[in-house]
Amino acid sequence: MSTRVALVDDQHLFRAGIAMVIGSQPDLEVVGEAEDGDEVLDLVERTSPDVVVMDVRMPRVDGVAATAALRDALGEDAPRVLVLTTFDLDEAALSAIEAGASGFVLKSADPELLLASLRAVAAGTQVVAAGATRALVERFRSRGRRSPGPEYESLTPREREILRRAAQGLSNAEIAAAEHLAEGTVKTHVSRVLGKLGLRDRVQLVVYAYEHDLV
Repeated sequence: MSTRVALVDDQHLFRAGIAMVIGSQPDLEVVGEAEDGDEVLDLVERTSPDVVVMDVRMPRVDGVAATAALRDALGEDAPRVLVLTTFDLDEAALSAIEAGASGFVLKSADPELLLASLRAVAAGTQVVAAGATRALVERFRSRGRRSPGPEYESLTPREREILRRAAQGLSNAEIAAAEHLAEGTVKTHVSRVLGKLGLRDRVQLVVYAYEHDLV
């Protein structure tokens, strides 16, 4: 089955270019477009995309507010959001991650990177532009930490260790090697951790870990 993609960007020519790139792939399908964040919820309800590719800066409602609105209205049924930004250390893009986006890539990225990012986000993997992960971490370090709630207590000791290693940026293969586990077992553990903590993907896992002083 094709991954259904919706595009939200106020620049028509840029949006058309992305649509052509995505439409050239047999496993990706553009199902709808909008030119501003205030149209996102209606677009999603009409087209049921798996991923929304969204500009972070738009005239009426920016990508941060639009991402938050999707999460508020649809909860866990909201599509994943891949944010497009001009700068890899864009504060607005980092805010979009906090609002629930699964990652962001630069507008200047090669088409192959955009396509790979789309597929990764659709599969539940985080995508963060080069250089931005450290900024994201430092942003949470600068805040006051708080103790985790009862949802964390539901994790087994093994799941807590998987959470810590994943939050440090280790891949499933690297965690498997460190914990002497099969990679498939690690993937299962990560899925369980996300489910118990009510998180959608590994970006939110990183945010949770730093917010609660677990790394």
